[in-house]
Amino acid sequence: MSLRYGFDHFGILQLGNEGDACMLTNRLALHDLPSGLAEEYDKRHRFGDSVVFKSLHTSSIPSIWKADDPHLGHGSNLLGQLGFDMLMCVPVTGINGARYAVLFLGDGEDMDQQAHFALCYDAVCAFDYFYRLVLSNKAGLGLTPRETEILRWISHGKTASEIALIVSVSEHTVNSHTATILKKLDVVNRTQMVAKAIREQIIQ
Repeated sequence: MSLRYGFDHFGILQLGNEGDACMLTNRLALHDLPSGLAEEYDKRHRFGDSVVFKSLHTSSIPSIWKADDPHLGHGSNLLGQLGFDMLMCVPVTGINGARYAVLFLGDGEDMDQQAHFALCYDAVCAFDYFYRLVLSNKAGLGLTPRETEILRWISHGKTASEIALIVSVSEHTVNSHTATILKKLDVVNRTQMVAKAIREQIIQ
């Protein structure tokens, strides 16, 4: 798709929370960037400081960025730092509400409006397919709806006995679910469990 519209590379970027310290390599759910490019970028720059990253958190409108765009700002010019002339961002959302962006990067010419609209539509369709096939399986990390519900109450600071009353099960059942959640998320305590669940956007 990227080649058909005159771009050289693509990526699917998970946005997460704007305030999180983040690296480009951790946010790319899928990409075909040259080997080592994202890692080299992360050694020199902080992705969360880029104008493109901040823009994706303030608008859901597809956008095209050029390396010589004065709005990109000196020192936070993602395109210049990656070595591309043009970037198209198509914001998309998973069915669980998690926000992503489909990125197209290259050194091509400006797009006309018809091609822009067509690429946006194709990107949304491709992301929907990829989300249902791959990302939705990762998003919950195998948690059942009941485990997710208990995890959500734990994140609100509720004790096992309080959760048992809220969801109408025994305290033993809540503790059993909690042990299973710890194992599925590969963490050792409730604090790590909640932190990872928020980071992976299992809960908000």
